[in-house]
Amino acid sequence: MLPGDIHGQYSDLLRLFEYGGFPPRSNYLFLGDYVDRGKQSLETICLLLAYKIKYPKNFFLLRGNHECASINRIYGFYDECKRRYNVKLWKMFTDCFNCLPVAALIDEKIICMHGGLSPELHDLNQIKNLRRPCEVPESGLLCDLLWSDPSSDVRGWGESERGVSYTFGADRVKEFLQKHDLDLICRAHQVTYSFQISNCNIIRVQILSLYIIRSLCNFLYVAGCGRRIRVLCK
Repeated sequence: MLPGDIHGQYSDLLRLFEYGGFPPRSNYLFLGDYVDRGKQSLETICLLLAYKIKYPKNFFLLRGNHECASINRIYGFYDECKRRYNVKLWKMFTDCFNCLPVAALIDEKIICMHGGLSPELHDLNQIKNLRRPCEVPESGLLCDLLWSDPSSDVRGWGESERGVSYTFGADRVKEFLQKHDLDLICRAHQVTYSFQISNCNIIRVQILSLYIIRSLCNFLYVAGCGRRIRVLCK
C-alpha cells in the first residue's frame, strides 16, 4: 500500500489501516508529510514510527517536505509539540526527520518519493549517497525530491508556483523512466480528487500523485510488492 500525505489526520490514518489491513498483514510505504495542518500530528507520527520499529521489513517511511524544521515550525507541528509537551520534543522529532530516507524502489520498477524529479538527478546512486542526517537545503537534489511537481503545461523544466524547486513536463518523465528502465513514478505532495495522471500527453500512465486527507483518500495498492521494496539510502 502506498499512502500519500496524511498531515496529522489521525482518524484518516486509522481508517486507512482498517481498509487496507493493519501491519504486518499488509505492507506499507508512506510517501511523507505526516505532520502539520491536522490536529493530531503527534499521534500520527508516533503510531507510524512505532509500526516502523515493530515491523521494519513490512513498513517504510519516506521523508516529505514537511518533515523539515523550517516548514513544520510554521505550519503547526512546532506549536502542537510546544502546547502539549515542550519544544525539546519538537527538536527530537527534527533529529528523527533528518534521518528519514527520501526515495524507494518497488520491484526495481517503481520509484517513489514525496515530490518529484530533479535536473540534478542523473544516477539513482546519487540518491543512495545522500548523507544523513541532513537538513533540507533551499535548492539542489534533496530539495527537488521533496518539492518538485509534474505539470502538463511545461516541457522540460519550469518555474514552480511554490517558489521552491521546479515543475517538470511529461518529456522529462518519459526520458527519466527510459534511462533508468523504470515503469512508474509514484509521488505525493499535491492535493488530487482522484488518481492524478500527471503526463496527459502520454497514453500509458507513468506518474501518479497520491494524497490522503479526509474525503481525499487516494492510495495505490501494488500487489505482491512488499518483500521487494528497496529504500534508496546507505
